[in-house]
Amino acid sequence: MNTMYFTEEHVLFRESLQDFLKKEVVPHIDKWERDGKIERFIWKKFGDMGFFGINYPETYGGLNLDLFYTVIFLEELQKVNSGGFAAAIWAHCYLAMTHLNAEGDQTIKTRYLTPSISGDKIGCLCITEPFGGSDVAGMRTTAVKDGEHYIINGSKTFITNGVESDYLIVAAKTKPELGNKGISIFVIDRETPGISATKLDKLGWRASDTGEIAFDQVKIPSANLLGEENKGFAYIMQHFSLERLIMGVNAHARAEFALEYALQYMSERTAFGKTIDKFQALRHTVAELYTDMEICKAFNYSVAYRLNKGEYVVKEATMSKLKSTKMADEVIYECLQFLGGYGYMEDYPMARLFRDSRLGPIGGGTSEILKEIIAKIVIDKRDYKPIT
Repeated sequence: MNTMYFTEEHVLFRESLQDFLKKEVVPHIDKWERDGKIERFIWKKFGDMGFFGINYPETYGGLNLDLFYTVIFLEELQKVNSGGFAAAIWAHCYLAMTHLNAEGDQTIKTRYLTPSISGDKIGCLCITEPFGGSDVAGMRTTAVKDGEHYIINGSKTFITNGVESDYLIVAAKTKPELGNKGISIFVIDRETPGISATKLDKLGWRASDTGEIAFDQVKIPSANLLGEENKGFAYIMQHFSLERLIMGVNAHARAEFALEYALQYMSERTAFGKTIDKFQALRHTVAELYTDMEICKAFNYSVAYRLNKGEYVVKEATMSKLKSTKMADEVIYECLQFLGGYGYMEDYPMARLFRDSRLGPIGGGTSEILKEIIAKIVIDKRDYKPIT
């Protein structure tokens, strides 16, 4: 146990979560991967266990625990070997619900956050657009004020839980002429007329439903505005630190899972009269991979520690995602190689891990975008500041 960050209570939580995932989730993963859909019952079971409320207020059914419980939650989700399932869970819990908690008023929290914590409602976050990708400021979706309502038109894509969710957290331009200073955030019920969703066919993350969503004259009450009008870009940027750290933690956890599996395989696989974990070429490769993984893990823990204290860690979280997702891809590539032909077979976990991990450097801001953000901070001395 890393006693610098984890207490005995954390360890007990991890053990309880491991038991839950082994019993309630792992037996269904292959079916959900084949069907491309996660059955609804599991959401309620997560809610009943309190897993969706880990870091949310007790007022709305949460547990109000520190960020290292979330780190444990993310790490163990990676070990069920379904990036899609893990993504569906954390996209609901830490993308959609984060905005509800941070910007929603009491009415919105009661209506959406409470049932999200209990597992009765599923959310999705809709920012990325077909023509924009990582360019959040370039979004084209609009929300035009019409009396006590807004009329929303536009489209979003690559939205995790985009088809099966009950509500959508949507970014749209309320003042297009102001660019990124004219974006607002809304919560919208799935059944609102004018919303349509198409499921996308992906290389990996097969268990999660990823959708392209169209908004055609969608009319919503003004009360569905989250926070202040035209402050949406600042809200999105504020929460990107958590999203990027989440993807960094996911990456070191799946790399660790891949290494542990590969080592177990290598200790049993024989060639030329000895197990293959005795061959120096493989041993030294493992040593390098483990070193890279442990360095990323230690850095991610340090960023989580600072974020938990309330520090603004946009630079560090961006570095976390950039480096950890690249590391995970490299580790899993080599681990697949360790398994030889079996690594290429669907009956073994590496093929799915290989596909799922490839989204790491793409989703939540591509590595190229992250490098530019870091360059602006380090070279141009750009000072990103939290919302005051």
